[in-house]
Amino acid sequence: MKQRLGPAVTIGHTRPDPPFWGQRYLTFNAIIRVNSVEASRTRWFGSNEESRNTPANMQRMRRAITREFPQGRITWAISWLALHEQSRNYRAVRKQALEYHHRYGDEITFTVGGFFPNVYNYRKQVSRDLHAGLAAVSRLVGGGYRPKSVVAGYLAAENHRFLAEEQDIHVCQGNIWSQYGIDALDDDGSICYPYYPSREHTLKPAQGPADFIDCVSLDGWTCDFVAARQPGFKDGFNSRLGLGPIETLFQHNFSRKVGLRQLLATTGIHFDRGFALNRFGWATTIWELCLMDNEGADQSLAAWLHAVRRRWPNTRMITQGEFGMAWRKEFPNNAQLNYRFAHKGTGIFGSDASVEVRWYMNRKFRLALLRDWRHQSPWKVIDLTRYDLPAHEPPGLARNWSLINLRNQKQTRPQDLPVRLEHLPAAQQTLIANYYPTLISESGL
Repeated sequence: MKQRLGPAVTIGHTRPDPPFWGQRYLTFNAIIRVNSVEASRTRWFGSNEESRNTPANMQRMRRAITREFPQGRITWAISWLALHEQSRNYRAVRKQALEYHHRYGDEITFTVGGFFPNVYNYRKQVSRDLHAGLAAVSRLVGGGYRPKSVVAGYLAAENHRFLAEEQDIHVCQGNIWSQYGIDALDDDGSICYPYYPSREHTLKPAQGPADFIDCVSLDGWTCDFVAARQPGFKDGFNSRLGLGPIETLFQHNFSRKVGLRQLLATTGIHFDRGFALNRFGWATTIWELCLMDNEGADQSLAAWLHAVRRRWPNTRMITQGEFGMAWRKEFPNNAQLNYRFAHKGTGIFGSDASVEVRWYMNRKFRLALLRDWRHQSPWKVIDLTRYDLPAHEPPGLARNWSLINLRNQKQTRPQDLPVRLEHLPAAQQTLIANYYPTLISESGL
């Protein structure tokens, strides 16, 4: 029998859907740094981006966006060094960001560490950096300005709590879904749509009032679900294939046509089938400003946005702060979370064309099923991560902040080998059936 994705959890509205529902949201974050890794205010390494972070590249990026989304608003996230660098170039960059803020309504905010601050700093220092960086942004903009969100790449639970309770900021790009074996951080285990993190672990949705943090955690880059099951660069592929510009446009010498096809297919996961399943769709990306120095970057960006606008003309391009706060208005907690996704591979670079993945994500667990759809192979579980179990973040500095327990999509442990649903332990089957009562009986197993 053909598998259905299971019933949606009723949200509980008796009135017509509010404006949040029935919308396709696109959020775009632009990162401005001096160095690719700003481990602290005085320590940095990696590549220097100063010569590529220019007003001219900002103009190329913003023109490409404005051409396709004239009313679109994006987020400019500026690092500590970029906020304080007194060279003529960075003074001009900050002035340009202010112009866009006033002209288009773009958000200007702080990116702490230029991604992954908890890899290099203890939680107390990260909170100090957040406080000081946000104050610097407020001084830059003036008039009592306060951003609605911050960009962190990954941010520990305590630092999410600090943002919410001591900085009155309730949206954070604070996790990178399917980040494992890439760059300098491992943090696989979260859900990929908005949620409130638990005080136990930032990748765990809060289970109730006792562990609730009132700071909406957002993914940084929408991924291709088929490619994302790879651990890092296994077999020469890249698990971050999707809306990431490095992986999909610049790193692997794809032609612009192939890169655009992958960008559009990844967007379609959420704006076509995902939209139908979840009653809204959200796609998001982060572009480091220095990437605009790549030949044809502005044309590639404009081509993708043009295709999005043409295929889904009602798409709303708003800042991540606006999106997170709109979601927060509709979801006071995680109790009604029930995200579902279905995706067949594109055949591009690790996104196997014969593979189909289905994801189910809620407060209690995330579940992924995989099959070879061409051969109609049985569905098998490749991920079952329980969120109703105790979880612990690393106590100090660490690279690996993942939340991995029963079964993980990366298959880095023997217990992660795919298994048919009916071969799961009875307790796990019961847990799944509580949310999706027909999933096992109607899965064709």
